[in-house]
Amino acid sequence: MFKHKAVFILLVLCCLFHSAHLSGENKVLVATIDGAINPVTTEYTIRTIRHAEDEDYDALILQMDTPGGLLESTRLITKQFLASEIPIIVYVYPSGSRAASAGVFISYAAHFVAMAPSTNIGAAHPVTLQGGADSSQTAMMDKITNDAVAQIKGLAQKRGRNAEWAEEAVRESVSITADEALKLNVINFISPNLDSLLSQLDGKKILFDDREVTLNTKNASIDRMDMTWRDRILNMITNPNIAYFLLMIAMWGIFFELSNPGSIFPGVIGAIALLIFLYATQTLPVNYAGLLLIVLAIILFILEVKIISFGLLTLGGIVAMILGSLMLFDSPDNIMSPAMSISLSLVITFSLITGILFVWAVGLALRARQRKVTTGAEGIIGEKGIAKSVIAASGQVQVHGEIWSAYADSEIPVGSAVRVLQVEGLKIKVEIA
Repeated sequence: MFKHKAVFILLVLCCLFHSAHLSGENKVLVATIDGAINPVTTEYTIRTIRHAEDEDYDALILQMDTPGGLLESTRLITKQFLASEIPIIVYVYPSGSRAASAGVFISYAAHFVAMAPSTNIGAAHPVTLQGGADSSQTAMMDKITNDAVAQIKGLAQKRGRNAEWAEEAVRESVSITADEALKLNVINFISPNLDSLLSQLDGKKILFDDREVTLNTKNASIDRMDMTWRDRILNMITNPNIAYFLLMIAMWGIFFELSNPGSIFPGVIGAIALLIFLYATQTLPVNYAGLLLIVLAIILFILEVKIISFGLLTLGGIVAMILGSLMLFDSPDNIMSPAMSISLSLVITFSLITGILFVWAVGLALRARQRKVTTGAEGIIGEKGIAKSVIAASGQVQVHGEIWSAYADSEIPVGSAVRVLQVEGLKIKVEIA
């Protein structure tokens, strides 16, 4: 009897273990990209893929809504997609989202692509934010565009997607809806929600280099891996608009600290903002010509209060500030989307405010230096007083309620109004006013 019970318990435990093992196999990891593709996004995506591989997830679903981003960051993500040991599904979600510019490349690198209704994909033409139409820049843009076309056609061939449309998206910036993308073999599914996507993926086969994998996702458990607080903070800092704001704060803070030594607060804020900006420059494609133009603008603002230019130096400073700001985060071989540019309205606003503040502050400082001394012994030169005695080689006068020893070149009668000519220690020279 005891023997039968032991066998029964053993069978139950084996069933429970087998059930738990099976349920553990069917699990999907979900991550989210919401915003521009930058080094922080890249780090987060690669870390998520490696976590999914280490924890033996059946698949990784990357929910995405992006206006585009940096070309180099996009390359790193697509390379990781191609080297992945687990199926990766890009899901453009929720409704109203887009996979623009860099998002097209990331989508084409995934094993499967799904889009929610009322989403769009496309507009993948590389751009440079400086503008201009010189031959060297045109040649550079042609090289970048041709390289991008070759890259996306390679991804299309690897994943069996529409290479013709992909080339149009890069060369002509075409963009299409989810329904059009499905008809053109740009995506695999239109899925209103995550549950429907899991049902559509169930049973699909993916061929890796050394094996074939059949997705079993219909009843899979879902785990999420969101950005950490560190990722969110760094992602915010590497936003070009935030980085530009930090640069302006750093300039203002340090300038006002140097103008008013000992203020402490402006200097501390400026130093912190500068350090954070320098971190941002490690992840953003800084154009040093733009940075030098901003420095030139500051020099012109300072010169305005020292040289009579009738506002020409200020105007030049504002123009240099605007041009430098627009060029600040721009590198032709890195920029892939205007999403990584600085807002024009922000640039104009800060340029005007900076010009006005610098001219006002430096003007106040210079006027303070040129102002006549009103305290101490030198402060009474030119002031008027009354002779309290006859003044010749010696005598006494009253100036500002104080009695001074005085002398004059010619005799001055008592009670006469006098003017102070100079101060010699504790004695002053006067004349009749």
